[in-house]
Amino acid sequence: MRLRSVTAADHAALVALWKRTPGIQLRRDDEYEPFAAYLARNPDLSLLMEVDGVVIGSLLVGHDGRRGYLQHLVVDLPHRGSGYARLLLDEALARLAALGIGKSHVFVLRDAPEALDFWEAQRDWGRRDDILVYSVGA
Repeated sequence: MRLRSVTAADHAALVALWKRTPGIQLRRDDEYEPFAAYLARNPDLSLLMEVDGVVIGSLLVGHDGRRGYLQHLVVDLPHRGSGYARLLLDEALARLAALGIGKSHVFVLRDAPEALDFWEAQRDWGRRDDILVYSVGA
């Protein structure tokens, strides 16, 4: 297993992983140009996991200077249960902490039961019931 930073060249492999993963919703921001711009704004934060040269996991990571934001935490089905998701998460939080960012958020779709189960099992993460999220754009 190899864990490394995502590059723009990884886009096609990541989109393929995300498309075959239930509970991941792709939007216009996941197209190549916005994806590459996101990586440029958040250098060396997003993570990719490979086994034998095949992409089997990802976590997009960004921040606004105060809070970290996590998206597309994915481990391919045949590799689940190996602790890889937690490894991706721990590495992301360590990279954010090195930038002085100690609080992060993740948005989880309500109709993604495996993702909800994962996040509910994370003792150091708490579900927020005091806020609603409003969005604009695609």
